[in-house]
Amino acid sequence: MKKIGFIGLGIMGSRMAANLLRNGYQLTVYNRTKQKAADLLTNGAIWAESPGEVSANSEIIITMLSTPEVLREIASGKDGFLRNMNKGCLWINSGTVNPSFTKEMHLLAVKNKIHYLDAPVAGTKAPAENGELLFLVGGEDKDLEEAYPLFEIMGEKTLHLGKTGSGAAMKMLINQLLGHSMVAFAEALIMGKAMGIEQETLFDVLLGTPVVAPVMSTIRPKLEANNYEANFPLKWIHKDLHLSSISAYENGVATPNLNTTKEIFAQAKQQGYGDLDFTSVYEFLNLKK
Repeated sequence: MKKIGFIGLGIMGSRMAANLLRNGYQLTVYNRTKQKAADLLTNGAIWAESPGEVSANSEIIITMLSTPEVLREIASGKDGFLRNMNKGCLWINSGTVNPSFTKEMHLLAVKNKIHYLDAPVAGTKAPAENGELLFLVGGEDKDLEEAYPLFEIMGEKTLHLGKTGSGAAMKMLINQLLGHSMVAFAEALIMGKAMGIEQETLFDVLLGTPVVAPVMSTIRPKLEANNYEANFPLKWIHKDLHLSSISAYENGVATPNLNTTKEIFAQAKQQGYGDLDFTSVYEFLNLKK
């Protein structure tokens, strides 16, 4: 088995790394907050004091980081992992970044004679914990072949979408639609209740129609219980919608609905919902009525 480095141990990364560890991989981990690595270290992972130390002990590095800015610093900053990564090794970026940025990271990797895959994931906390993620991969066939055993452990399906950047592009579209769907469904619930329809009836009827995104059925328990513990923090879907708007600008595409949805999540974040689940936009809009 190859030695794996894992950088970024938030809600998703910690669970993905735990699955690799449980399946016998030697894992070196790094996170800006060491406390988030505690369970992994207890179960045999090796702590690195810097991203560069991760690369010194790894043949494949997986990054699961929050923003392009953080990823750039972790990869190529003063203690970045690319400085110590052995030539010919593989970097798998599973964080959500815009396609133009992932292409920039690919060129940086090539400059350092490192192989690169963009492999963002579709799924939240439970699929990450259960190894049921969907990997959306852009890059070379031979690099995917090397990474595939890891994807099989962390996910239930892998889609090779083409050249570098195509995985990131598809993830932009998925999260764009997720944001739209959440806001549209929240507005329909709020309007329905304002017209005197019971919430349970709204859920039962609307979720049984083809016009509602299937994912809304999975979030029903959270909305009914007013439980907004974060599976996917609202601040990150706002970030993803912003990155999607950058991609729209770069490609000369008009996306008025995208920008409206992005600003709704921005307002919710400004009002203190950023660290709650993205579904808390329902509560935010409900309070605004």
